[in-house]
Amino acid sequence: MKKQIFLLTNIVLLLILLGCNSKANNNVEKKNEAVMIDSSKVEMATFGSGCFWCTEAIFEKLKGVINVESGYSGGNVPNPSYEAVCTGLTGHAECTQVTFDPSIITYTELLEVFFKTHDPTTLNRQGADSGTQYRSVIFYHNDQQKTIAEKVKKDLSEAKIWDDPIVTEITQFKKFYTAEDYHQDYYEKNPFQGYCNFVITPKVEKFKTVFADKIKK
Repeated sequence: MKKQIFLLTNIVLLLILLGCNSKANNNVEKKNEAVMIDSSKVEMATFGSGCFWCTEAIFEKLKGVINVESGYSGGNVPNPSYEAVCTGLTGHAECTQVTFDPSIITYTELLEVFFKTHDPTTLNRQGADSGTQYRSVIFYHNDQQKTIAEKVKKDLSEAKIWDDPIVTEITQFKKFYTAEDYHQDYYEKNPFQGYCNFVITPKVEKFKTVFADKIKK
């Protein structure tokens, strides 16, 4: 009986040690992941190109993109709600704020994706979504981004890729308001929801084909 108790005690201790070791390894892995991202070298880009569910679903799949948040920018109402922005009276656009590593993907490359994954020639409209909240807009964070955005827009306009002129705004970034939690990663969480299934999925699949070399593994 004493021998059985002794063995049982040793087994319990072994399981505890293994559990602690596993937790320690997990902590080391998370720490190593954090070390891999040098926050001093990351940059931000903010784009509005229609429904932010679509934009977020695309940009978060790019190599070099660290984080994508859906939210609102460009208006004059502080801390706007989704319902308020949908009225078109707040001045805000639905947009995504992209945190990226410029050593992996450049701002110019992000702009290429931005212009090729929506229609920059339709004023205050993307597909069936209409209103100023769906306008095509680039919110530049510094003079360098402004210069690059203006050049890319100019080059595309001169190339006459679209029949109609590009109406994309290039506006100085002022404030970004993060959208409600249920909007974050919306497509990932609701791939079979009607809008996601019929609007976003075809757009994402086309994006994957055009930008295959830039997709995360």
